[in-house]
Amino acid sequence: MVRIISDTSTLYSTTQAQEAGFAVSPLSVTIAGKSYREFDEISSEEFVAIIRQGHMPTSSQPAIGEVEALMNSYPEDEIVNVAMAAGLSGTYNSAVAAAQLCDHGDKITVVNTRTLCGPHRYLVERAIQWAKEGHTREKIVEKLNALMDTAKSYLVPADFDYLRRGGRLSPLVSYVGKAANLTPIMTQTENGERLTVAGIRRGYPHAVKYIVEQLKKAGVEKGWQVQISHAGALEKAELTLKALKEAMPDVDYHIYPLSPAFITQGGPGCVAVQYIKM
Repeated sequence: MVRIISDTSTLYSTTQAQEAGFAVSPLSVTIAGKSYREFDEISSEEFVAIIRQGHMPTSSQPAIGEVEALMNSYPEDEIVNVAMAAGLSGTYNSAVAAAQLCDHGDKITVVNTRTLCGPHRYLVERAIQWAKEGHTREKIVEKLNALMDTAKSYLVPADFDYLRRGGRLSPLVSYVGKAANLTPIMTQTENGERLTVAGIRRGYPHAVKYIVEQLKKAGVEKGWQVQISHAGALEKAELTLKALKEAMPDVDYHIYPLSPAFITQGGPGCVAVQYIKM
């Protein structure tokens, strides 16, 4: 049997993951002097509300020991750990280290998806499906690698300082967001490990127009899934969805609240638009 495990970049809580047929190690966030396991102990909405009171958050990946314990809970099974992008978090490296500590580490494959949040969630859901269909660990990894190459992410921050402070930016673009009335649109670098500026527009509606244009150029249409995730910015997410649907009506669209750990990096009010081939 092949077990699928992951982390809460999938936007699943531990309970929701169990119901969906896999297991997660939660990332943690610390704010106002208290630490929480994201989704299990604090919701995205509660987290944003505390930030807006003036508190600055931090985040951390699951502890290696916790991931190792999760892996060791399936001693007879093969495991595919579908991890979020290396570089944007230490979660992948923690999973690799945990697998090396396990007695059955030779039966564990840790996949660096080079993505996070929406596409990460979709990859895990497909991996669960393939495991139920009886595919081998090697075949599941092969299929994941093929799908990963079709994923792309855009992020529109409302407060550029969060990305700069978190060190997720290419050095030359660290202060672009400070320009008056300019809205930077971020995307992942080729290896998925950092964020860089994809475009700069005046105001959020123009940023959305740019993203729509990029998705159309990429050939996103029927047979693709687009995920819109937001940090306490449902109105902006719905505006984005409306623009995307008008341009590409046959796409499979989903809106999610961003995970608290990612809100720590993107800041309250940010919106992510991501896509992946189905």
